[in-house]
Amino acid sequence: MTMFLISLLPYLIFVLFKLKKAIHMLQQNYYDESERYFLWILKNPKKVWLELDIWFPILAILLFTNGSIPAIGFSIFYILLVCEYHVRRTQEQVKKPLVITARVKRLMITLFILYVIVIAPMLIFYCEQYVVFYYLFLALFTYLGYFVVKLANFMNKPVEAYVYHYYKKKAIKKMKTLNIPVIGVTGSYGKTSSKNIIHDILNVKYNVFVSPKNFNTPYGLINSINNYLDKFEDYFIAEMGAFKRGEIATTCRLMKPKYGVLTIIGEAHLESFGSRENIQKGKFELVESLPSSGFAILNGDDPYQVNYQVKNDCSLYWIGIENKKVDAYACNIQISSSGSTFDVQLKGEKPLYTFQTKLLGKHNIYNLLTGILLGYKLGMSIKDLQRGVAHVQPIEHRLELKKVGNLYIIDDAYNSNPIGSLRAVEVLGMMDGDRFIVTPGMIELGEKQYEENKKFGMEIAKYADYAILIGKEQTKPIYDGLMEAKYDKDKIYILNDVRDAFPLIQKLRKRETYVLLENDLPDLFNE
Repeated sequence: MTMFLISLLPYLIFVLFKLKKAIHMLQQNYYDESERYFLWILKNPKKVWLELDIWFPILAILLFTNGSIPAIGFSIFYILLVCEYHVRRTQEQVKKPLVITARVKRLMITLFILYVIVIAPMLIFYCEQYVVFYYLFLALFTYLGYFVVKLANFMNKPVEAYVYHYYKKKAIKKMKTLNIPVIGVTGSYGKTSSKNIIHDILNVKYNVFVSPKNFNTPYGLINSINNYLDKFEDYFIAEMGAFKRGEIATTCRLMKPKYGVLTIIGEAHLESFGSRENIQKGKFELVESLPSSGFAILNGDDPYQVNYQVKNDCSLYWIGIENKKVDAYACNIQISSSGSTFDVQLKGEKPLYTFQTKLLGKHNIYNLLTGILLGYKLGMSIKDLQRGVAHVQPIEHRLELKKVGNLYIIDDAYNSNPIGSLRAVEVLGMMDGDRFIVTPGMIELGEKQYEENKKFGMEIAKYADYAILIGKEQTKPIYDGLMEAKYDKDKIYILNDVRDAFPLIQKLRKRETYVLLENDLPDLFNE
């Protein structure tokens, strides 16, 4: 019995390592919402099934003996696994670390109970002749750790539902008391950028609260209301994300927005939505949830918005660049490494108004137009709007230009998409110097993933002097696109770790150098 207890120590340390990793993946997959975690397991058999503890059955050769050999063999096996895990984790680049939230703590408690249920009977009814079977069962149980975490998450659903409804009621009560008009922002791409730009423009005249970071689910918005919102705000800008139809409508029932902003309808989360038509209908749930006294601002250059028949009697206002038959359009656009200038024609106003911004990229002009038109409709003067646009700060990891050492970094690392990625390489092409792109490509595009990444590769060929691709399998479509565009093969580099890119760039650069970081996949997509 003593040897058995001692042998459990390295095993339990390994359990902590493995379950932490599984919980991390569960959290990055939104706690298995819409079966995302389960689908991740199915798509990543190497990560789930080919961990080193797959060799536990070989232990049987050592374990089916007499004396202390089974305990020693079991201990050595898990000591080696703990060492290997520790070395691997110290070398890995963790892009989005596990956040120990209250929900994660509850999950850990459930996992602890599950392991107590498994181990306690072995200790209570310990029998020396069955010790080998104890070891094999414990090894199998932990080998299936990703599924054990899924089981614990399923067991916690009633508790999580109770917690959610408690805080939801609290948030609804607070929103009724404060009675702050809500501006909902959604779309396939550019939600966070648009949200922050609108905030910076409106903040010139009003006190505006914006949902922090990418808190764009009902859980995140409830957290924002209960912990951050106060009575001094004039408007609340709420970003609204979704993975399937009905989710934005659910968020709208919680937030009751008066105003709505729709950015661009594209193919983000095509796998979970099922079709582009579902994405279109899902995003318009925001517009169709607005009261008749409210209004929505839509993009007149997006055919998926122009061609949609809105089932609501609220007012609709349009922005555009190509389409001039809108309520606000931009023209005379000039983009340089220091920022952008453009003129705006507002419907009903004769003169053109000139705006200057630090932001780069055509898609940011759309976001700025949205903020300008929204502010105008909410009573802001042209001078205040011009001041607001000039004060808009570059959004972190979204075409953010910064100098690091002797390199200019165009940081567009957050959540790349087909439209944004093409515009990002156009911005790179405007720079005068050596132009590098570092990218792992785009994800969650369903059956169009290969096609869109191949197009991306062909676009890279037009603007980048060097292409550094992260992950051989992930970036094969980009490589194929580069080859089809007859890009110089000697200027393509394929790496497995983005940290190796910068030493390589320092070796290759010959003059002033611009590096576009396009997309930074979360850990669950690492090769």
